[in-house]
Amino acid sequence: MSEIDKTEEAKAILGGLRSSIDNIDAALVHMLAERFRCTQAVGELKATHGLPPADPAREKLQIERLRRLAAEANLDPDFAEKFLNFIVKEVIRHHEAIAAEHSTD
Repeated sequence: MSEIDKTEEAKAILGGLRSSIDNIDAALVHMLAERFRCTQAVGELKATHGLPPADPAREKLQIERLRRLAAEANLDPDFAEKFLNFIVKEVIRHHEAIAAEHSTD
C-alpha cells in the first residue's frame, strides 16, 4: 500500500471517529439538559418546602459513586469528580436563585 493510500485510509478512519465523537457530544448535551430539568424540579421542591439548596451528604455519596463508576469504566476518577463538582456547583447556584425567588414571593 502506498503512502498516499495509507494517508487516505487514515483520513477515512479519522472522519469516522470524529463523527462518533460528534454524536457522543450531542448525546452529552441532551443528557445534561435532561439532568438540569430534573435538578430544576428538585430546586423548586426544596424552595417550596424551605429545604437548603445544597445537600453535602448526598453530594459526598454521589462523588463516591461516580468515582467508583469511573474506575470501572477505565476513566480517571479524579476527572470524573472534577466534572461532577462542576455540575453540582452549577446546580446549587440554580437552587440558590430559585430559593431567592421564592423568598421574595
